[in-house]
Amino acid sequence: MTPEDRFPGPEHPDSGPRHQPDLDVLPYGTYYEPEPTGYAEAAYESETYSGYGGARWLEQHWPAGGHDPQAQAQHGQHDHQAQAQAAQHGGHAPQAAHPGYEPTLPDRPSPAHDLDDPPTIELGPPLPEPGAPYHPYPAPAPNEPPGPLYVVGDVHGYLDELLAELRHQGLIDADGHWAAGRSRIWFLGDFTDRGPDGIGVIDLVMQLAAEAAAAGGYCRALMGNHELLFLGAAKYGDEPVQSTAGTASFLAAWRLNGGQQHDLERLEAHHISWLSRLPAIGLEDGHLLLHSDTTAYLEYGDSIAEVNDAVHDLLADEGVDEWWDCFRRFTKRFAFRGDAGPMAVHELLDTYGGTRIVHGHSPIPYLTGAVHADDGQPPHIPGPYVYADDLAVAMDGGVTMEGRLLIARLPI
Repeated sequence: MTPEDRFPGPEHPDSGPRHQPDLDVLPYGTYYEPEPTGYAEAAYESETYSGYGGARWLEQHWPAGGHDPQAQAQHGQHDHQAQAQAAQHGGHAPQAAHPGYEPTLPDRPSPAHDLDDPPTIELGPPLPEPGAPYHPYPAPAPNEPPGPLYVVGDVHGYLDELLAELRHQGLIDADGHWAAGRSRIWFLGDFTDRGPDGIGVIDLVMQLAAEAAAAGGYCRALMGNHELLFLGAAKYGDEPVQSTAGTASFLAAWRLNGGQQHDLERLEAHHISWLSRLPAIGLEDGHLLLHSDTTAYLEYGDSIAEVNDAVHDLLADEGVDEWWDCFRRFTKRFAFRGDAGPMAVHELLDTYGGTRIVHGHSPIPYLTGAVHADDGQPPHIPGPYVYADDLAVAMDGGVTMEGRLLIARLPI
């Protein structure tokens, strides 16, 4: 089956049943297969490709039932447009855009007025609407420890599922607003593509970032390979790139990987500015946070700051081929699987710090070899997948293939 068969066009008009492979592809009928780089060839031929490899499923913490049925029912009919309005009218309206900054979108008229950058996650609480009472959370005590730490796996446009799981975890209230106090949340990237409302997901995360800052916590996010792909499609469109799969374009690759045209049409300047500034790596409480299970980060610097600066500089100044090469590198996967997996994890930890890697990108059913059940049922995903001698935690529950959108409190 070719990628064109898998992604014939706009898909998933709702969040209903879905049976679809979830590996990223490059254009013209080729699957992107990572090549061994510095690790034993056995890492790509190990029997752990089709088995569990000694990894631990956390059944005791993740009941098979999944979401709270009441929350699912309530949020299953959630109006996506209301989320965008909440982001604009809940005290988080964007300000004026940077002078001279315009989004580059293919075949799309310029907006009637400039939209400005929303407050970033490092800034203070948003201003209330005129006349509205404002009750800030009390400031932390001098020696008060930070709040609990959560990570969110790949969302891929499934806004209703994200709202339901955030509500189930007690991180948002019934109206979709931050209810987690001083908690800390990291999204591991891949907000868009394949699902019905990628822009709605981005709007929600931006809203929660501002609300969390007002509460003394924070909501942050990593840049995934689909952020690179989505931004590349918006900036470069059909401009040719030199690909190992043949000359292609960002727009072609984006469509093959489940890009939704309505997301591109709703992409605004403030979305582009916010996405472009996302870090590629984070480190929290000894957890090295990555989007992709690859060692390609090592090619961009020897520290977290160097990697993040290199990616930001590339997106700001480099051309289409450099941008494409960055996307291609961060689309690699499975570096932590097999006999050589722990060695790959240690190389990243030794370079960037931390004692364990937490990542998204590769759906857990692919990591475990449980993609297709013999009885035709969707994969059972009880929770995060711990592997590579307990050094790596996979958080992509395969929501696009009837798996599960995972949110976990660290440490696991």
